[in-house]
Amino acid sequence: MMTDVDAEPIETLVERHDARHGVQEVRIPVPFGELAGKWWGPRNIRPIVCLHGWQDNAGTFDTLIPLLPKHMSFLAIDLPGHGYSSRIPHGMSYQPMNVFYLLNFVMSEYGWKKISLMSHSMGSVLHFAYAAVFPARVDFVISLDALKPQVLKDNVIVSMLSELTPEFVRADLRNQDKSEPPSYTYEETVDRLYQGAVNSITREACPFLLQRNIRKSAKFPDKYYFARDSRLKYGLGFLWSQEVNVRLAQNLTMPFLFIKASDSPYWERKKNYDDVIEILQRNNAYFELRHVEGTHHVHLSHPERVVPIITDFLKKYWQKDEDVASKL
Repeated sequence: MMTDVDAEPIETLVERHDARHGVQEVRIPVPFGELAGKWWGPRNIRPIVCLHGWQDNAGTFDTLIPLLPKHMSFLAIDLPGHGYSSRIPHGMSYQPMNVFYLLNFVMSEYGWKKISLMSHSMGSVLHFAYAAVFPARVDFVISLDALKPQVLKDNVIVSMLSELTPEFVRADLRNQDKSEPPSYTYEETVDRLYQGAVNSITREACPFLLQRNIRKSAKFPDKYYFARDSRLKYGLGFLWSQEVNVRLAQNLTMPFLFIKASDSPYWERKKNYDDVIEILQRNNAYFELRHVEGTHHVHLSHPERVVPIITDFLKKYWQKDEDVASKL
């Protein structure tokens, strides 16, 4: 399936892929710097905003979006600390509730009154919360292999706070030191991404994430280092209860597509998912639950498995909105 991937250097491979599909890089100002993104499709149409998973980036949608309807637009964003987006200031930690402000910054930048969302993994968790808190602003949501904030036991939260806080402090000090992280050959970065994702991403799909995730070493020719903010590894998520998730789910009455991969875990008690799905099925006449064969990154490694489902959903609920200034 991954016909775009060959032995080319990573820069040539992904840049050629983007040029062929008319992708344009965008930058959106935020108080701490800028959000980077990739805009696919017509510039005078409000795009579907796409949020990626934890430690991934906008490249996670590179194989999926080209297979979706060409008359629609998509804006895949690098979340703070990921890809080409700015990091948050030293001494601060990444908080998931920042999504409430970040998406509002995006809407304000382009003059949108509504937003449509398609996200994967952590991005799906973030837009679950955003859409529930601001349901009047959201046309529809498409969630890829994650649904809701994870619920942790009290003792697990306390233990994680104890273990991760010192690690975060060390990562923050390393950032302030500004020394270059360890570097690897390109082949080694593929291995590290492939193994770190526990085989969720095929080797052929790795370049699409690595393009925005690594930088050339200034010390060693032909080597690269991972440029995402290492503080990201020490976040704890929303840290709220299942009761909050249940209450949020009651607000999600807009068209909602949830695609779950067969070989991907739930990362918590499956009953927590089932309880929320039951509410969505009972309260939301526009909720669709679909299952596909594949791993957590099936949308990237085997996009053809999710494209028909997403396309059918978009045909039903996407509406053209040209009353926007793209500022591109």
